[in-house]
Amino acid sequence: MVSLLLAVIYLIFISLGLPDSLLGSGWPMMQVSFNVPSSYAGYVSMTISFMTIISALLSPGLIKRFHTKWIVIVSILLTIFGLLGFSFSGSYALLFLFAVPFGLGAGSIDSSVNHYVANHFSGSVMNFLHCFYGVGAMISPYIMALALKHAGWNEGYRWTAYLQSMILFVCIISLPLWNKSENKEEDDVSDSAGIKETIAVPGVVLTLISFFAYCSGEATCFLWVPSYFAGTKTGLSDGLIASFGSLIFGGLMIGRLISGFISDKLGDRPLIRIGIAVEFLGIMLVLIPFPGYIAAAVGFVVTGIGMGPIYPSIQHMAPISFGKRLSAAVIGLQMASAYVGSTFMPMVFGQLQQRIGIGIMPVYLLIFATLNIVMIEVSYRTIDSKK
Repeated sequence: MVSLLLAVIYLIFISLGLPDSLLGSGWPMMQVSFNVPSSYAGYVSMTISFMTIISALLSPGLIKRFHTKWIVIVSILLTIFGLLGFSFSGSYALLFLFAVPFGLGAGSIDSSVNHYVANHFSGSVMNFLHCFYGVGAMISPYIMALALKHAGWNEGYRWTAYLQSMILFVCIISLPLWNKSENKEEDDVSDSAGIKETIAVPGVVLTLISFFAYCSGEATCFLWVPSYFAGTKTGLSDGLIASFGSLIFGGLMIGRLISGFISDKLGDRPLIRIGIAVEFLGIMLVLIPFPGYIAAAVGFVVTGIGMGPIYPSIQHMAPISFGKRLSAAVIGLQMASAYVGSTFMPMVFGQLQQRIGIGIMPVYLLIFATLNIVMIEVSYRTIDSKK
């Protein structure tokens, strides 16, 4: 039964990843359709992320009141509604309306399932879980590329909504699998701490800044990688440019798959350090001006591989570093901090690239990778000194 439940949880994270790369992959054609500047993708992305922040901040209370399975069902429904809304949007303004359920659904799933897995499973399972997020995020650029080839960007969102509906059906028929864990889940959250108490704990704010830095770089890649190739390389088809949206997600999937096999042996902290070192290597491959697009494509894959273990490892450390009583609030705060980065930093980059040129992207990523490693190392020292 546990294995079947774990399979369903992995499928839930595929559903979480599916919508995340659609905007970046479809934006070069959506921009033309709506007749707006390229930087306007950042405003839509910001709205989605802002709603996710709200959802993440509400998640400790939701986790305490409702079982994870019900949060998942409602969240996937909200995501499907948002996807279908995007697919029928005939104007740029309508995207903001449907960005609301789009973002609310993603934040609730992320926080609740991460909390559940961090408290009930090993670091290996956590990395495999986020690997399946990468599977979903890697699939959707190809859905969009296929839609652009045969129909239009609207169909890319619509087809993804149909796929999400099938996943929702599986989640509904698998509800009995959660029954055995319900009592234990109630025990885990019955005395959980609130946001105000948690944020005052030494080391928490440092991990929030680290999460902000990580997701600033990650979200910038999610949104702008196809546009980077469109703006710096010549002779590439629309379908090929859209498919580049899968590079960072494919790297994330590979990195988390590898981490899933070695995380229990190495531990969370060494994995984070190794991951950031590999991320630096990938960014440098993008930064060096090799001819053609192959080196940059490899660089983004390597960047994704390096990013792979960082997110799940930091979250898996929450119950160990701060205790189970604080873990729900810590993970909720981490998610909110992460989505602050996801909300504003791709938009900031959109303004920068409009003024300076999109070739500045690898330098932008280096800044956040550096902030990430500095903050996480300082947080280690703070947590260790407290203990």
